[in-house]
Amino acid sequence: MTAFSTSESATSTTLPPSDSRERVSQFLRSLQDQICQGLAQVDGNGTFQEDSWVREDGGGGRSRVMREGDVFEQGGVNFSEVWGKDLPPSIVMQRPEARGYEFYATGTSMVLHPRNPYIPTVHLNYRYFEAGPVWWFGGGIDLTPYYPFAEDVVHFHQTLKQACDRHHPEYYPTFKLWCDEYFYLKHRQETRGVGGIFFDYQDTQGILYPVAYPGSQSDTAAARHSQSVGTVHNRNWDDLFGFIQSCGTAFLPAYLPIVERRRSHEYGERERNFQLYRRGRYVEFNLVYDRGTIFGLQTNGRTESILMSLPPLVRWEYGYTPEPNTPEAALYETFLKPQDWVNWTLPS
Repeated sequence: MTAFSTSESATSTTLPPSDSRERVSQFLRSLQDQICQGLAQVDGNGTFQEDSWVREDGGGGRSRVMREGDVFEQGGVNFSEVWGKDLPPSIVMQRPEARGYEFYATGTSMVLHPRNPYIPTVHLNYRYFEAGPVWWFGGGIDLTPYYPFAEDVVHFHQTLKQACDRHHPEYYPTFKLWCDEYFYLKHRQETRGVGGIFFDYQDTQGILYPVAYPGSQSDTAAARHSQSVGTVHNRNWDDLFGFIQSCGTAFLPAYLPIVERRRSHEYGERERNFQLYRRGRYVEFNLVYDRGTIFGLQTNGRTESILMSLPPLVRWEYGYTPEPNTPEAALYETFLKPQDWVNWTLPS
């Protein structure tokens, strides 16, 4: 682990290694393989169907989708890498100094929709962007339960914290707060789930929460924490690539134990209907706010792959409110509000 220091001034962004694209692409492909193998094993019956695709303007990818498994009603694990001359408008707005350069972007993304309402939906995305001297890593992972158990949420967050702590003690605290902020449905005034970690624009400038990105604010919990930390010095491209690798390989140990604990939990029509109703929130977020969806559509990516995150079945209900003192009410009252999960005290 590199020894980092912090202060208020940022260092300049340095050029990426000459083989940066090959190294990131190789890892993200292997991460897709590793995740698919682990998920197929825990499901026991479902298999992933692979569709390889080519982007006319440069690049392509491979989409893997599982349908009607024993555990996963539908899930997709995608790898893509695209390149071209015309920068997407969202990127020009975020980093105008990239204008005029050819771009390269690659990522592995995943969304799983289990059938059993007691198993949470989970989302993962790790990505890399490069345009001349401009480059950054981004991504994250978050959990969206329907009938949550505190011990599952604590395990999920503690596993992510351990992965982050191997690289810097302030990564998890900052990126956890950023996740709570990002996966937030403003029109519903509720978080999408119980969070995880989220980060973007991570480069050698060392600003953990850059306030210049669209949607960022200077007076949020994530922004204030990042400001108190200051600039992280002495980290280079390899340090951040190592961080992405640790986060990616933390997925299976963070999620699969939850699946194993809850897969045999009995449920009925009430629980199933509530799950389908809450899936509607997932659809709303991905179509209104999700940055990956916007980027994919702006770069003429494969529509089926971009929208594979949507659940196979979903319902909306007008004016729904949970009954008091029910498990459904507990989701709203506790789990859809940001909590300090790694220090959560479980009942003895």
